Amino acid sequence: MITNVSGEFKSFTADVETEEEDFMKAKVAFAADIASVTTGNEQRDQHLQSADFFDAAKYPQLKFVATKYENVDNDGSYELYGDLTIRDITKNIKLDVEFGGIIKDPWGNTRAGFSINGKINRKEFGLQWHAVTETGGIVVGDEVKIHCSVEFIKQA
Repeated sequence: MITNVSGEFKSFTADVETEEEDFMKAKVAFAADIASVTTGNEQRDQHLQSADFFDAAKYPQLKFVATKYENVDNDGSYELYGDLTIRDITKNIKLDVEFGGIIKDPWGNTRAGFSINGKINRKEFGLQWHAVTETGGIVVGDEVKIHCSVEFIKQA
């Protein structure tokens, strides 16, 4: 309609393996449990989990696996390409990544931070449901924006 609805997955895993400090050759895998989607509206969350959208009963997870990295400006901006799978439909997508840096936290842990942004067309992943208001307005847009702020802790 005329505003954006934000949501998140409360249950997910994100694994990053790298031998390099700049993460350009990292193995990245992400999975989210569809049943954990939350938008702040229980009725909408249940609809998102239904067969109209994610169909959590049949497809309990969405997954992302990185396939390629490109350094955009030699100053922490990257393009990350990877295979996103939703409802057993896999498409290669591009995400814009800002590397925030690496620090030692007060407890001695090494942390790396990233901001990730991108967008997909939900219909390309089989999320076809739509409705039109009485005045002809679209209830759900096709574009889904992806925004992530992540921090990884180095494991021994």
